[in-house]
Amino acid sequence: MAWYCSANSNEDLVKNLKAAKIFTSEAVERAMKAVDRKNYVSQCPYKDTPQPLGFGATISAPHMHAYALQYLEPFLKPGMKVLDVGCGSGYLTACFSEMVGPEGKVVGIEHIQELVDMSRRNIQKDRPGFLESKRIVLVHGDGRKGFPEESPYDCIHVGAAAEKEPKALIDQLKAPGRLFVPVGVQSQSIYQIDKDENGKITRKELMGVMYVPLTDADKQI
Repeated sequence: MAWYCSANSNEDLVKNLKAAKIFTSEAVERAMKAVDRKNYVSQCPYKDTPQPLGFGATISAPHMHAYALQYLEPFLKPGMKVLDVGCGSGYLTACFSEMVGPEGKVVGIEHIQELVDMSRRNIQKDRPGFLESKRIVLVHGDGRKGFPEESPYDCIHVGAAAEKEPKALIDQLKAPGRLFVPVGVQSQSIYQIDKDENGKITRKELMGVMYVPLTDADKQI
């Protein structure tokens, strides 16, 4: 069902994702309706497939963003703090900010300066108050190392595939906290990695995927 959610408008795209049961949360629905993908994707914004951003990067298909928001939803409550690794064009970063509200904070990190600039332009055009109030902060850096200056985070989203479980990111989670991350090289899966209130780590494999690799600026593909 997931790959058949394409539409001609943001409203219909969100309706299709909901009908396909990719998400069930009303908060996710509100965020995806509020943040129109056409402001973050230059071509085919409502097609349910990944789209190229340039610089060897892509924006994930809408159904993958909807899955990420749904699985992270318990840790996207008003006032919470989020790290978005590989923030790309800024779309999901803005959705996260919609969910955590004005008292929350989202840090988007990218190792490609041009994508940081793209995210900033897109969010400035779509949600200028999010940047001005610093409820969204965009940084240029190696997302594999997280961003310890703002840690700990209630949740962390990773938009590219790590070769192995990213310990640095797990270390930057709050207790409790949740990490949503694709892991693998030839064969990849999304993992939900939870840290409980006592710091105990549990892992759950959610689904098979195919993402571009989580890398650095010297290894763009």
